[in-house]
Amino acid sequence: MRGVAEVEEPCSLPMLSVDMENKENGSVGVKNSMENGRPPDPADWAVMDVVNYFRTAGFEEQANAFQEQEIDGKSLLLMTRNDVLTGLQLKLGPALKIYEYHVKPLQTKHLKNNSS
Repeated sequence: MRGVAEVEEPCSLPMLSVDMENKENGSVGVKNSMENGRPPDPADWAVMDVVNYFRTAGFEEQANAFQEQEIDGKSLLLMTRNDVLTGLQLKLGPALKIYEYHVKPLQTKHLKNNSS
C-alpha cells in the first residue's frame, strides 16, 4: 500500500494594503496606517516595520541594511543624511532617494505631529 503525503495549506498571511503614489521626482509615497500593519507614528515601529516600509517602497535590497543594522523607528527618526549615505553602506543613488524621499519626510511629519 502506497502512502499519500499530506499537503498542508500554505500559511495565510494578511495582505498589506498600501496606497502608493508616483511623484514627478520618481519617488514613491507610501502612506502609513494601521491598515498596512505598522503603527502610524514611525517612532513606534519595530525593526521589521522599518524593513517592510522600505520593501513596500521599492527598496527590497536596501531594506536588508536596515535589518542588519537593527534600525527601528526611533533610530530611523534620528538618522542624518550622512548616516544613510555612508553608515548603511548603500549605493549612492538609492541612499539619496531613501533619505530625501522617505527618511526626511518621516522625520518632518513626526516632528510636526509631536510638537505642541
